[in-house]
Amino acid sequence: MIKIWSLVVYVSLPVWAWAQPLQFVSSARSADTAGRGQTTAVANASATAEISLADRRILPLFGELPKTAGQIDEEIKFLMDCDQSFTSRHEASDFFAARGWDYLNGGQLDTAAHRFNLAWLLNDRNAESYWGMGVICYQQNKLPDAARILRKGLAVADTNVVLMTDLATVQIKQFQLNQDAIALEEADTLLQRANALSPKSAPILLKLSLSRFAYADYAGAWDFFHQAHVIDIGAIDVLYLSELQAKLADPKGIFK
Repeated sequence: MIKIWSLVVYVSLPVWAWAQPLQFVSSARSADTAGRGQTTAVANASATAEISLADRRILPLFGELPKTAGQIDEEIKFLMDCDQSFTSRHEASDFFAARGWDYLNGGQLDTAAHRFNLAWLLNDRNAESYWGMGVICYQQNKLPDAARILRKGLAVADTNVVLMTDLATVQIKQFQLNQDAIALEEADTLLQRANALSPKSAPILLKLSLSRFAYADYAGAWDFFHQAHVIDIGAIDVLYLSELQAKLADPKGIFK
């Protein structure tokens, strides 16, 4: 079972003045993106043989490619070792997922990606493996990949409001960058659902405010902003507040 509120921030990727609202709920600390990550050559390779085993280890879900003989041999040995070292593969999967978050928090993206892949190999129902890899894709600014992988995680943990909100964050950013109306609609739907499941979450309410802002519903944006402010004044981002004030003066007159 995923510990919904146990992960505090791993990623921050500001867009315009909306720095804090576009942080993942699952993380608040920026990771170093200077690591190799997924190279353009790897991302665009069409032939399975062109991608080395080392590169596959750091691609989301091992690149979702047909397995080579070398990869199969390596995986069999790994699984056998885990069977001897852990009481179950679920326990082993949780262990490697936890190590993935540790490495991600330390900015070691490639190592983190490999650990999340191992967690997925051990248990493809472990939502944290998808979640962590989605965060890495977001950190690498691969937004479509991030959304796709996070959806896989949500499919196996459909009441995890933090994961839900992180996926909404990705989709809001896709709207900001590409005016992708479908992405914004998905984000708003996710946030409404997350709010229904966890109605006292300031980060969720603040992102709902951001979603309303994107729809140019500034009165609605203020409503959610005020709700977030009442719950947690520390969740408020002053730069976003300035953006909102520029569109519509605070209807309650609290912020001037």
